[in-house]
Amino acid sequence: MRDYYEILGVDKNASSDEIKKAYRKLAKKYHPDLNPNNSEAEQKFKEANTAYEVLSDDDKRARYDRFGPEGVNEQGGAQGFGGFGDIFDDIFDIFGGGFSSGYSQKRKTGPVRGSDLKYNLTLEFEEAVFGVEKEIQIRRTESCSTCNGTGAEPGTHKETCSKCHGTGQVKYAQQSPFGQFVRVGTCDVCEGTGEIIKEKCHTCKGTGRQTKDKKIKVKVPAGVDEDSIISVKGEGEGGLRGGPSGDLYIYISVREDEIFKRDGNNIFMNIPISYTEAALGSEIVVPTLEGKEKFNIPEGTQTGTQFKFKNKGVPNVRGVGRGDLYFTVDIKVPTKLTEKQRTLLIELGKEQGEEFREQKKGFFEKVKDVFNWQKQSPMRGDCFVYGIFL
Repeated sequence: MRDYYEILGVDKNASSDEIKKAYRKLAKKYHPDLNPNNSEAEQKFKEANTAYEVLSDDDKRARYDRFGPEGVNEQGGAQGFGGFGDIFDDIFDIFGGGFSSGYSQKRKTGPVRGSDLKYNLTLEFEEAVFGVEKEIQIRRTESCSTCNGTGAEPGTHKETCSKCHGTGQVKYAQQSPFGQFVRVGTCDVCEGTGEIIKEKCHTCKGTGRQTKDKKIKVKVPAGVDEDSIISVKGEGEGGLRGGPSGDLYIYISVREDEIFKRDGNNIFMNIPISYTEAALGSEIVVPTLEGKEKFNIPEGTQTGTQFKFKNKGVPNVRGVGRGDLYFTVDIKVPTKLTEKQRTLLIELGKEQGEEFREQKKGFFEKVKDVFNWQKQSPMRGDCFVYGIFL
């Protein structure tokens, strides 16, 4: 299957206007009315329609960019050419409105697939990792339960439109310097349906549809990530004139965790350890997605050293394998030491050939020492303070 952007001859970063302009150019060039009995032109016309149907819809275009043709296959060309009315009208206007189209009649009177719906679902970190079943509520249009989608009051029926004789379209002859052209337009009496409702349904007022709230249970697979999309077939807007319902697309967002950071299917975290544990080695307890695990830190471990728990990361959303868990140790240096601890550390430094130079006390530290001494010997405090200030 050819790339949709290639079919329309546009860049993948093309704007909506650029895509529409490219499509109009191709539709004008390969339209069946301009190329009778030309199978190659008809095929290119269909390809352009399929490409434009996807790339002109923001949601479908996003799915196509992310997943390729598989992401939009369920909404593919089986819908005919629904949704292109304004484009075809523009094309016909270019030629003075003189070209009839078999596609137009099918589009106006045949079944029309319902629109797709979008739902934003926010998950907790653990729900995205292990999967969860969520109940969501959506509002959508469905076939009217009173008239079963006919739009007519129960016990009555629709009548064939007397103006278009059920075709949904009327033809208008138009003279031009090149001869007579026939313009095909939507019937203004039945609005293209080919039928007239004499007595409209009291529930839906003749539309054949009504808005309802519906609760749906959605199974979120383990391993979904931010911006994942879950499709639920047939749970979108109801179709028209017996057409199938659209689909529901659930866009996933995931809240961040206080401990774990995710990158793909791997998990990363920081673990604080003491200076003694790093120097001598120790057995520490590491939190994982499934609970706590013991791990032996080797002696002489430096801060920033990274360790790994294999297959302790996020399950693959396709159900095969899972990522790893990485943790980085952060050695915490004590901020307050007893005299004994200081002495031991100084001795350790000497053993390692390190030269220890004690910091000299600043002015305010000396004053603090004076006041501490003054509390113990108040009779001598004034003289000592005076001596410092001199």
